[in-house]
Order: sequence, then C-alpha cells, then structure tokens
Amino acid sequence: MCGIVGYVGKEQAAPILLNGLAKLEYRGYDSAGLAVRDGESPVEVVKAKGRLKALEEKTNNGLAIKGTCGIGHTRWATHGEPSENNAHPHISDDYNVVGVHNGIIENYQELRDKLVKNGYEFYSSTDTEVAIKLIDYYYKKYEHTPVDAINHAMVRIRGSYALAIMFKDYPEEIYVARKD
Repeated sequence: MCGIVGYVGKEQAAPILLNGLAKLEYRGYDSAGLAVRDGESPVEVVKAKGRLKALEEKTNNGLAIKGTCGIGHTRWATHGEPSENNAHPHISDDYNVVGVHNGIIENYQELRDKLVKNGYEFYSSTDTEVAIKLIDYYYKKYEHTPVDAINHAMVRIRGSYALAIMFKDYPEEIYVARKD
C-alpha cells in the first residue's frame, strides 16, 4: 500500500508532510519522498529508500526543506525495484511537473514508448514517472493549464490510480485526480 499527503498553507510544509506520512506507516512501504516549494522557487525533491526515518534524517525532520506547499509519498513497489531512484515524487525533465501516484497504470509501457518518441527521457522504472511526464507533455501541447493537462492524460491512462501533482507555473497549488 502507498500513502499520499499534501499541504498548502502558511506553515512550513515538510514537517507537516512527514507527520502525515508517519500516520500512514501502518500501510506498509519500501521508500518515501517529499516535494516542497517555497513560492516561486524551484521545487525541492528529497527521496529515501527504506523506512520514513531515513527521509527524516535526510531532511533534518523536515527543517532542511523550506516551503509552504508540498506533497509527500510512501511507496510500495509495483513497477521497478525498491530504490531511491524509483521512490516518489517524480519530476518532468525540466521540473515543470512533479507528482506522486498510488495505483497501477496498466498501459505505462505504451505511454512510455510514445513519450520517448517525443523526446522524453526516463530515470526510473516506474509507471508514476510515465504519468507525470504524460501530464507534462499535454501541459505543453495544449493550453498550459493543469486541469486540461490532467484531463488529457487521464483519458489516455488505463488502470486505477490517485495522483497529486504540482506545476511550476502554479506555485501554491496542488492538483489531484483519481480513477476507481
């Protein structure tokens, strides 16, 4: 099982996200990660293999990552081995889109092949990275709006899933989508 948490507000996000992930530890996981933004600054992504304690140590209990908007995730491997590279959040090549995902994308290989033909490169073995880069593809292809990009991607993705996504152009917002 996986867990997703998100926060947008006035407090520092990372400690709140870590606390939320700690409450989901009972679900089982093999890695964890955070993506946090501080206003217009680029998103900062930190991931760790193993228990949440490893992520807490890498981030000084969240104090080392500044920002008031973020998402966190605990992962149970379905596509790709448990590793820091395969841990969520995943990012588009230019950090335009960052996101986390629970579930399984059944046609991820077909979508990955399409994205490779369109110049995308992949650093992980996950279906999640495919979903994030597909959203980025549609964001750039059409109106540059998060809702349109997510809608276009959801039409193409087969499977059951939940997504939490942040966009570079929308610094204090988190978008979510689910199917089944």
